[in-house]
Amino acid sequence: MTHEIVKRYSGNPILTKADIPYPVETVHNAAVVKYGDEYIMLFRSHLRTGRSIIGLARSSDGFRFKSDPEPFLTPAQTGLFAAYEEFGVEDPRITKVEDEYLITYSAYSRNGVRIALAKTKDFNQIERVSLITQADYRNTVIFPEKFNGLYARLDRPHSEISPWSIWITFSPDLRFWGESQLVMKPVPYHWDEMKIGPGAPPIKTEQGWLSIYHGVFQTMDGSVYRLGVALHDLHDPAKIIGVGDSWILQPEDSWEITGYVHNVVFSCGAVPEPDGTVKIYWGGADTVMCVGEAKIAELVDLCLHHSRVAV
Repeated sequence: MTHEIVKRYSGNPILTKADIPYPVETVHNAAVVKYGDEYIMLFRSHLRTGRSIIGLARSSDGFRFKSDPEPFLTPAQTGLFAAYEEFGVEDPRITKVEDEYLITYSAYSRNGVRIALAKTKDFNQIERVSLITQADYRNTVIFPEKFNGLYARLDRPHSEISPWSIWITFSPDLRFWGESQLVMKPVPYHWDEMKIGPGAPPIKTEQGWLSIYHGVFQTMDGSVYRLGVALHDLHDPAKIIGVGDSWILQPEDSWEITGYVHNVVFSCGAVPEPDGTVKIYWGGADTVMCVGEAKIAELVDLCLHHSRVAV
């Protein structure tokens, strides 16, 4: 596979702070999902305080988005969530399970970062459900189907013993989670050797669950964030079938190389389409939102026939 697997949209970036009708400094790390005839984007934005909120934008074609006039989710002011969201809410992911849309996001406070879970049926009303991890956790995505009656999620706890690896955890009710297993680690002197984390919620294919993840490599000029793919077993998502040896996307455009955080492409959302393609959305340099398209079959093939060798 020598050709470019992810074809960037010619109109990138698709959403910037200039497109938002309220004051923000960035638009990045957005979850995207199909809701009826619309694409719904939940994007993270920095405020001038340095803290983050989550906004909502809508599109009829998945490329041209228009922001709602007000933010979608801001830090809670009362109750248990207030104590753990005081420094901001970040990096949402959306998974449709049955008739509900589950939204995971990073809740920041003086006590660290942990994952909060909310749900909605219409993207107008949102209900906070539970704080589903301790500190320090980031990058949690929920599978769109249950396994033996259990919800499943991929996440990335912070650990010095097994640095920044991907784990899987199960739950009967979305509140209480357990049976955790480590499923994927960074590979030494590889493009994702420093840390990895789940990106978009997994996509079901005939060959397995396709997971788009981010990997980080430390250079003399700082870290580079790229995207890769892994394939999980259809019936046992704790089992990894293969991991693409090469990345599928790296920072190349000027708005990915330079910005709030240089050299970053970071995905929180991808939308599979009926024609066998997938729209992959990513934040460029923690500053703007971008999109590209790939063929699902090629991503699966990368995992099956061009898999890395774990060390």
